[in-house]
Amino acid sequence: MRRPPLARKERAVDKPIALTPGEMALVRSLVIFEDAEVIALNKPAGLSSQGGRAQQNTLDELLWAFARPGHARPRLIHRLDRDTSGVILTARTKPAAGFLGKAVMGRRFKKTYLAIVAPGAPAPAKGMIEAPLRREMQGREAYMRVCAPDHPDAETALTRYRTLASTAAAALVELSPETGRMHQLRVHLASIGRPIAGDARYGGALALAGAPVPRLMLHAAALEFPHPAGGTRRIEAPLPADFQAVLEAAGLGRPSPQPS
Repeated sequence: MRRPPLARKERAVDKPIALTPGEMALVRSLVIFEDAEVIALNKPAGLSSQGGRAQQNTLDELLWAFARPGHARPRLIHRLDRDTSGVILTARTKPAAGFLGKAVMGRRFKKTYLAIVAPGAPAPAKGMIEAPLRREMQGREAYMRVCAPDHPDAETALTRYRTLASTAAAALVELSPETGRMHQLRVHLASIGRPIAGDARYGGALALAGAPVPRLMLHAAALEFPHPAGGTRRIEAPLPADFQAVLEAAGLGRPSPQPS
């Protein structure tokens, strides 16, 4: 069963939150595109999208920095895992949130991720991973597992991938999920023996070329979506410094734009 888009769910916090000047400056510094309908941000790793357990505010709560007097804050349209960086989209208005929520449900969002995996490139170097997933609880933590298609809890999951650069030890892979399951990219890559570096939960390498991997090496590099005002908009998020540092330490260099 697919999760509904965030725009259709009751928000975790429905009353304004008093943010510090530092928090307001932080979230405003993340903006990479905005207009009357949407705000797109480049979320840093370590910031929960919504519902985090830490004492710090989540991105959803920090969005009160953009609220106009007497109006609700922008609404998150989708999530990124806490340790995933990159493009995340919000809607400024209720009509925009409804429009974008329907677009998510209709799979009209095109998401492009970059991941550093180990050891080496997937085989084949590009293809489609078609492996159903199911949710499993271990204590308070939720995991996703590959399962048989006829499992009663199976959810269809599809991920297209291609290798952009590789060495014997690691590879830079572009990922295009065609479904939106929790931890889908992480579990799919682990299922083909190429877990994402820094992913302790699913067996990812915690060091590459003798250097520690500081966090999950997964970055939401681009998002293409139908705009509420018409047409299609593509938003790109530059690589964060920690991701670039691991790329260079692993001998993978800087990725260049690739044709679709």
